[in-house]
Amino acid sequence: MSRKRIINVLLKEWQFLFTDINSILLVTLLPLLIVGQLIVYVWLGVTFAGEAALNIGIFQNALANLQRATPIVATLSGGEQFQVLLLSQFNLFMLLIPLMISISVATFSIVDEKLSGSLEALLATPVKTWELLLGKALAGAIPALIVTWICAGVFLLIVNIMGWGYLISMVMTPVWFISLFLFVPTITVLSFLLGVIGSSRAKDAKDAQNLIVFVVLPVLALIAIQVTGVIWLTTISALLLAIGIAVVDVIVLRIAVRLFQRESIIVGWR
Repeated sequence: MSRKRIINVLLKEWQFLFTDINSILLVTLLPLLIVGQLIVYVWLGVTFAGEAALNIGIFQNALANLQRATPIVATLSGGEQFQVLLLSQFNLFMLLIPLMISISVATFSIVDEKLSGSLEALLATPVKTWELLLGKALAGAIPALIVTWICAGVFLLIVNIMGWGYLISMVMTPVWFISLFLFVPTITVLSFLLGVIGSSRAKDAKDAQNLIVFVVLPVLALIAIQVTGVIWLTTISALLLAIGIAVVDVIVLRIAVRLFQRESIIVGWR
């Protein structure tokens, strides 16, 4: 029964999501813009900095970490090594795709129902609180996850078109696949859960969006400290981090259920 109720919530959310032109554009165009932005950054870095950038201390540390993780990189020219270093950041950069989608989709979820007056009817159904919140989070997380995987394929296609295809084997390391199939799903669910929590507690979407910052900032920090060589994710550390985020997902769902007080929300929003 729980699965059926969650699916019903999913279908209800998708009916709105895929009939609203703004939501459709957000889920489709924004991720492609993020991928395009990264490609432009790499091209600019390689074209105007290239091998000279490796003389900068922060990049030297990152390059040393990259060479230890992928020894074959050391056989490349300096410019190519810098290029691989930049391309290797996509596994973390793509985490921004579901985060950006969740900021505009999940945070509107319950707020919109409150404004339209449909929230009271939904809360009067037999659906349990955890089913409702999980269903709403998954309704946005699943499309965001699929789009992120598609964007990963688009990224690889563009890299090939630009003549960088021979570098792909050095970019698609085990950490790449851990990021794609473990980081992205867990971070996606976490961001949408936080968006739903914010939406359920806030009076408007702007207030709800503030909660997503707690995920956006750590992801940006993770990108920065890896590209500057402060840390470098290995296969083991990446697995442990992914497991840790999955545990956080479960904890956040429990917190969301405790914070979501059906009666007080209805009374407070009338």
